[in-house]
Amino acid sequence: MATAKKTVIKRAPAKKAAPASKAPAKKAAAPVAKAPAAKKAPAKTAAVKRTPNAAFMKALTPSEALAAIVGAKPMPRTEVTKKVWEYIKKHKLQDATNKRMINADAKLKEIFKQAQVSMFEMTKLISGHLK
Repeated sequence: MATAKKTVIKRAPAKKAAPASKAPAKKAAAPVAKAPAAKKAPAKTAAVKRTPNAAFMKALTPSEALAAIVGAKPMPRTEVTKKVWEYIKKHKLQDATNKRMINADAKLKEIFKQAQVSMFEMTKLISGHLK
């Protein structure tokens, strides 16, 4: 087990009192402890350009129920999710009080199999309709 070394801060010796004179004596200032050095922020590196993940870019064919909403041609999973959100917002299917919940209409009910789902469940349920 390694032991941490203690940092010792050396202080200058206190000044001796001035000889008594007619003028009032000045009080010696209390020694001031040095504040710890501020931590330097790590140097920013050049922006690294990210390449898209091939799994997200792979074109998938939607099922018939999903094709009624997003179209029948193959498209990446990200595009399918965007189009489903466009459909939800166009038809005002987001719950008014809890925006995370989506109220299914007839077309979405075929995909979701329930009347209301959360936005997190939605992507899981949509992925079951992509091949």
